Amino acid sequence: MKTFPLHIGTPDGLLFEGNVEKVICRTITGDLAILAGHSNFCTALGMGESTVVMEDGTRREAACIGGMLSVMNGTCRLLATTWEWKEDIDQPRAEKAKKHAEEMLAKGGLTDKEYKIAQAKLQRALVRLSVKE
Repeated sequence: MKTFPLHIGTPDGLLFEGNVEKVICRTITGDLAILAGHSNFCTALGMGESTVVMEDGTRREAACIGGMLSVMNGTCRLLATTWEWKEDIDQPRAEKAKKHAEEMLAKGGLTDKEYKIAQAKLQRALVRLSVKE
C-alpha cells in the first residue's frame, strides 16, 4: 500500500513523525480515514479512538481528545489537544477520573458550566478506557 508523511503533535511537542499507510480518527462530523493521495483537507477533531496503520502494516491505537487535522500537498498534520498512544494510557488514572466525574454528575446542584466540565471529563475518561480495552 502507498504511504504518506504523518506528523502528530500536541501542545507538549512532536509525538510522531514518519510515513504511514492510513490514519483513522474522529472528527467533529464523524469518523475519517486518510490514505495516500488524499486531497487537501482541514477539519476539527472530536474525541475518540484513533488508529494509525504504520508503513509496515502494524496498527497503533490512541485516544485523541480534540484538535485539528490537515492534509496539504500529500502530508498529513494532526495537532491534537491530547493524544495518548494505547500503551501509554494509565488505566487506573482513567478509571479514577471516570469515577470522579460520575460522582460530580450524580451529586447534582452543579452550575451549567460545572455540569459541562464534568461531562467533558467523563467523556475523556471513557475514550481512554475504550482505547485501553
